[in-house]
Formats: sequence, structure tokens, C-alpha cells
Amino acid sequence: MRYRFDPFTLDVARGLLQSAGQDIAIEPRGFALLALLVANNDRIVTKDEIVAVVWDGRIVSDAAIATVIKTTRKALGDDGLEQKFIRTVRGRGVRFVGAVTPSVPAEVRQPETAPAPSALVAPSSRPSLAVLPFRMVGYSQTFSAISDAIPAELISCLSRLRWLTIVSRGSTFRFRDSETDLAAVHSALGANYCLTGLVEIFGAVIAVSVELSDTRSKSVVWSERFSGTISDVNETRNDIVTQLISALELYVPLNEAKRARLRPPENLDAWSIYHLGLQHMYRFNKADNLIAASHFEKATLLDPDFARAFAARSFTSFQNAFLKYSADVAAETDNTRRFAEKAVELDAMDPFANFTLGRAHWLRSDPEAGMPWIDRAIELSPNFAQGFYAHGWGDVMAGRGAEALQRLQKAIALSPLDPFLYAMQSACGLAYLQMEDYENAVLWAERGARAPGSHFLIGAIAAMICQINGDDEKASHWAKTTKNRRSDASVAMFFDAFPFEDQQMRSQITAALLSVGFQAD
Repeated sequence: MRYRFDPFTLDVARGLLQSAGQDIAIEPRGFALLALLVANNDRIVTKDEIVAVVWDGRIVSDAAIATVIKTTRKALGDDGLEQKFIRTVRGRGVRFVGAVTPSVPAEVRQPETAPAPSALVAPSSRPSLAVLPFRMVGYSQTFSAISDAIPAELISCLSRLRWLTIVSRGSTFRFRDSETDLAAVHSALGANYCLTGLVEIFGAVIAVSVELSDTRSKSVVWSERFSGTISDVNETRNDIVTQLISALELYVPLNEAKRARLRPPENLDAWSIYHLGLQHMYRFNKADNLIAASHFEKATLLDPDFARAFAARSFTSFQNAFLKYSADVAAETDNTRRFAEKAVELDAMDPFANFTLGRAHWLRSDPEAGMPWIDRAIELSPNFAQGFYAHGWGDVMAGRGAEALQRLQKAIALSPLDPFLYAMQSACGLAYLQMEDYENAVLWAERGARAPGSHFLIGAIAAMICQINGDDEKASHWAKTTKNRRSDASVAMFFDAFPFEDQQMRSQITAALLSVGFQAD
């Protein structure tokens, strides 16, 4: 993207500031600041936004910010007194006040017959993604179609994600012969995110590098490199699809929440508030769960047809009931199912909505009744890690240890940084316990208990498994840790959360928990 403001031209893609065709010297942070201010010339840019973009969110002093503003003004022949381009609004931030004319470079400009950007992607705060044709390094007449085939397959698969808008192939492939200009992609396609790729073929080996970028901040959100042989190209393509979907489920919400934090609360729409809520929801404590529930409630008030926000309300109600955060567990149990049913009613094809409806049955001590909804979540999105996680837990509670382990390991492979990782690991411990592999049961139970975000019941699982394995010292440690976090933890509370069906397993767990000091009720 290029911006003109007399007598300057700012070429964001090429990293150039020019005047009358001559390059103007400007330091990198000054250029980043100028690009941020010019792109947002219709509003005041806050200090937090400047820090997020120019310093990548690192802590810096006000003096450092003032210095970069000063050097940027100097490059434009401006100063703190005249402020003809960069104006400081005391106590609020900085604004670019020059007359700006944006333009898309000719090499990526849309054809005369192209529809307007608004026709390509409907205006929405929902995250949107453009998958561009991949570039091929070198030339291979036999395999030249791979650079188009992989992104086409990605577009087809990603279209299943109900929370993400995918720009059609007919629009994104217009950028085939241009260097990727993220500002141009955002301007022409309306996409918040852009996926690019590089295909390299060396003899029988193929390597594919992919990069997910935010077209607004020009920052890289996620990247990965995949390699294999030409004969296994379909497997490589499947690996890319699998890991990309998991990355999108994890990194896009985090990035959207980061952006939302930089905006005044009164300016946030339903999707922005929803993503802020996600950050609190996955911290698994009472205070953050309350904040998350408040955000999700506001999102559904702003957009009564927002299926995922209703699913998220079910999720927070589940936490309130499951971890006894609320004094009225019965009401939260009803809310869990009610909000999940509303989410499925609004969007029956959303995996997350089906996931929450499946889990709602756990609170009624009937996890098997929820399994069809969990199965549906996986059918709708075969790479939905939390679907495999929930199915694994259901299998554990039904006494199907070997099947549970297979699904839980699949969930971990799909999403190794998942917010539920601690629960996946703990459930693996229970699965190994059912298979009478006590060494691995202890290993995985302790992994889950040590993981950040794990709640008190995960510690109880570690205490119980260590006790069954005959390790009194470890069992005592995890029992003490659990009671320090929740003094009212009891055997009854454990089975309220995990309604195991197998009576022999229930008896074994009960005896172990009682022996390490848990009360019966």
C-alpha cells in the first residue's frame, strides 16, 4: 500500500519514504510509527497501540516514545511546535493530521471489471482470511500445479470453520503474480488475515513454508515449515491443513483479543468483546470466568444471532457448575444446557456449539448422552482438538481406557499448546490407570497437575493415582496442594465433576482419595 501526503509518498510494502522521487532517511521505528499513524489518520492512535506495533508490546518508557515521535517529525520536516503532520493530543495519544491519499500499487491493482471490495467480502468484524496462491521456487513441469492445489485445498477445508470468513479462490488468486503486499490484500479483499506459502522441490523432496499474517498490523501471527517426499505430497498437504486449523483456532483469537484491548470499550463490537472474553475464559479461575461471562453476555446482547458467543456462555456456566464457583450449581447447570442449545439452534454446523452441548450432559451425570454431540463436533471439523479431548474424557468415564488414550493423544497432537492441555494430560493418566499401566498413569497425571491453568480437581487426580501406585510421598504432596487451593474438596465433589460409570473404578478412586485425607462429602 502507498500513501501520499504532500510532498511525501509512503510505500509501506517497500519500506520507503520519498519526496519528489528521492528517498528520505528515517529509522525503522520511525517508519513503523509513521505507517501506523498514516494508516489510521482518521483517529487518535493511543500510546498502547504505538507500543504494540513499534515495540511489539515490550515495556518502554514515555521518553522512548517521545524520542521516536520527535525523530519521525524530523524526517518530515515537522516539529513539536508546528505539528503540521503529527499532532499530540495531550492525555489521549497522537494523530496524523496531513491530508492522506491511499493508493494500491499498479502491480496488484484490481482489474477494471473487478467488483468493489465490499462485494468481495461483506463488512464484518468477524475474522476473515485470504489464502493466496503459493509461490514455487524453481520450476517443475510435472509438479507445477502443487502451488495452486495446496491453497485451493486449504480454502475448501477452511470454509468449514463457521467463525472465520474465507475469501473465495476467485478473488484471492488475482494476487498470483504479485509480491505480497498485506495492505493491498486488506484494501482489495477486506481480509484481516492473509496466508502465504512457498513451495520448494529438490529432486524427490518437497518443502512447503506457510505464514499467517495480520494484514492490519503487518505482523506474523504464525508460521511453519513442512517437508516430505513428492510421493507423499498428499500426506504433507493433510499435515498443513491439520496444523493450520489448530493454529487458527488458537492464534487468531489471541491476536484478536490483543487488538481489542487497544480499543476503547465503548467502541468494541460483538466479535471484539467475544475475543476478549476468550482470553479470560481459558484462565480457569473464578474471577476470570466471571469477567468472561460478562463479556459473552454483552456480545449476545449486541448480536442476538451470535452462535459462538452463546456457546461461550455455556462454557462459562459449565465452569461455574463443574468447579463449584457458584452457590447455585443447579441454575448454572441449566444455563450450561440452555445456552448450548441456543448456540446449536443458531448454527447447527458450528463444532464449538456442538461441543458445549455434548459437555452439558456431564453435569447431569450422564456423559454418554452427550457423546452424539461430541461426535458431531468432530464430524464437522475433523481437526477440532477439543472435540477429541471431550470424547476422550467421555471414554475415560465410561471405562474405555484404550479408546480414550487414542483420542486424547490425537487431541494433543492436533493442539500441543491448547488451553485444555493440562486436562488432556490428566485424562491420559486416568486412561493409563484403567489399562493398569501405573508408571505412565503417574507420569501423565503429574504432567497435568504441574501445567499452568490446571484446577484443583486435576491435583486430586494426581494424588489419587500416586496413592494407587503406592507412592505415599507424592500422593501426600498432591493432596496437600489440592486442599490448599480448595479446602472443601471432597470425594463427592470429585464424582460430581467426573461421573465414572464403572463401580469398581469408583471404589478404587474413593478408597485412594479417602486414604490421602479427602472427606467423603
